Amino acid sequence: MFLFRLRKCSAMAAGLFTALLTFAPGALHAQEIVLGRFSAGDLTGWQPKSFEGETRYRLVKEQGGDTVLEAVSKATASGLVLERKIDLTKTPVLIWRWRIERPVNPPDELSKEGDDFAVRVYFLAPGAGWLSFPDSVVYVWASRQPAGSAWPNPYTKKAHMVAVDSGAAHAGQWRTHRRNMREDFKRYFGRDITEITHIAIMTDTDNSKLSARGWYGDIRVAPAGP
Repeated sequence: MFLFRLRKCSAMAAGLFTALLTFAPGALHAQEIVLGRFSAGDLTGWQPKSFEGETRYRLVKEQGGDTVLEAVSKATASGLVLERKIDLTKTPVLIWRWRIERPVNPPDELSKEGDDFAVRVYFLAPGAGWLSFPDSVVYVWASRQPAGSAWPNPYTKKAHMVAVDSGAAHAGQWRTHRRNMREDFKRYFGRDITEITHIAIMTDTDNSKLSARGWYGDIRVAPAGP
């Protein structure tokens, strides 16, 4: 009788635990890590990094009430960088959303003179070798290069560009993306990594001397899978 009661209590506890997991808010995304809490008006940890002048970043309210990060560049290039070690064996997937007013449309975005984008989201990983500089994969909204294309950064072999959106067809619309950082890094650098050290965003037009406006929603990392 005691064993029967014990089993019955264990079954009830297991059922209750399953129900709590099923209905608890956020339970299905318990392993996700939010890195950019822009919707909460929070820029904690995001530090400015200037290359040429200052792109203006500010938190703004959308018409629907959501808070997002707006970036305006006028012949400037500066970004926001978050220093954060991310274990890619647990959360290799980078998830973000962005929107642009219009593409930058420089003459040749594969050249140094055209290396400008209305929005960029990228990650940095330790370089190969003890004193090597970090390597980075840079996701961009391209002007002319088709979505899915990729190319080495014209300034450095330590960065590889990946067009995940392109052109003006979706300008003004929010676009959401998921990318497996570990797989992308191995694809473009030929090394398998288990950790990244920084996440960054940048809106820049310093090379073309043009202008751009873009918006960034929350940025997070998640386990692989659907």
